[in-house]
Amino acid sequence: MMKIKEITEMSTDELLTKRRDLRQERLHLRLQQQSGQLELPSRLRLIRRDVARIETVLTGRAKQPQTVPAEEPETKKAKKTKK
Repeated sequence: MMKIKEITEMSTDELLTKRRDLRQERLHLRLQQQSGQLELPSRLRLIRRDVARIETVLTGRAKQPQTVPAEEPETKKAKKTKK
């Protein structure tokens, strides 16, 4: 089981790769379950939750606005005085 702190420290590319690997593993475990060969049924639940954690972090990153370098604030124009 992966902790959320571990997931947030990973890069987006690493998260995408990890999600793909976990989904592949879940597929194999489901096939084992259907054939009656699955030894640890709780592993399916753990993998499903890990995938959900990863997708939550990825969604949060996608919703964050891209960081644009801050522009320097314009200097205030001096008030014009009437002559």
